[in-house]
Amino acid sequence: MVGQPLDALTGTEGVLPPWRGLEYPLWDLAGRRAGQPVFRMVSGEQGCADPLRVPCYDTSLYFDDLHLPTDAAAAACIAAQAADGLALGHRAFKIKVGRGARHMPLDEGTARDIAIIRAVRETVGEGCPLMIDANNGYNLNLAKRVLRETAGCRLTWIEEAFHEDPVLYRDLKEWMAAEGLAVLIADGEGEASARLLDWAAGGLIDVVQYDIFGHGFERWRETSRTLEERRTASGAGRRVRTAPHHYGCHIGNYAACHLAAALPGFAYAEWDEASTPGIGAAGYAIEEGFVHVPETPGFGLELDEQAFLAARTDVYAA
Repeated sequence: MVGQPLDALTGTEGVLPPWRGLEYPLWDLAGRRAGQPVFRMVSGEQGCADPLRVPCYDTSLYFDDLHLPTDAAAAACIAAQAADGLALGHRAFKIKVGRGARHMPLDEGTARDIAIIRAVRETVGEGCPLMIDANNGYNLNLAKRVLRETAGCRLTWIEEAFHEDPVLYRDLKEWMAAEGLAVLIADGEGEASARLLDWAAGGLIDVVQYDIFGHGFERWRETSRTLEERRTASGAGRRVRTAPHHYGCHIGNYAACHLAAALPGFAYAEWDEASTPGIGAAGYAIEEGFVHVPETPGFGLELDEQAFLAARTDVYAA
């Protein structure tokens, strides 16, 4: 890449395939050169709101309760974290579940999952979307048990309930319809099946969640176009929703907000609250469940050169 002009690395549709390993810094550079935020450059004919506000959810409700002896104490712990999220401006929440798959005995872990879901719902109120993510820690019957016993919580989606299986997902869909549950099925963040988009087009998957880095910015744009083309070709009114996964990588918070402008079916940005010394994100703010995205060129992030150089020196010295 060294010595190549930027125009040789990008085309009319974005970063060219040979260079996508560095697509995020390339998009940032292109935005800075153009004096535009990335979201303005990728929004296409559909355009985007001015100012841009992107719906997000708090993804920090994890397994921080495993040291606690009772379900009541565990539920209070995670509910308190949800209250912290409310104070930060979040109005949608995702809860990690599946404790019985590894961390606790099966029945005890599942009962704790249910207690925590109920406690979080009580804490955040009726109007906040609430999702659960089992990371493939359930099977079909466990998923049904949890959904039945939390029916009053009106979950928005269940994510990675079990390893992707069209037969099991069809069973779950039919069961939820019979139970009067309108819970969406979300999947795709990990080693997703090659047939995931087929199942989405067929109505078995409602929310596609490929990882924002593993799948990539450009491939996400291509995936969105594929989903829209299939929807148009089938004449279906139903639009598959998209919610790019990311966790534990701070920059993903911001990249997802820019990608949202390119995805017509975009549902939520997954927000993993963090700070990174040396990276400034002035202008970003969470208010009433939305990320306010600044008009700063590129991804709107600034590098503290002195902090970066000091960190680099420390690494090489080690």
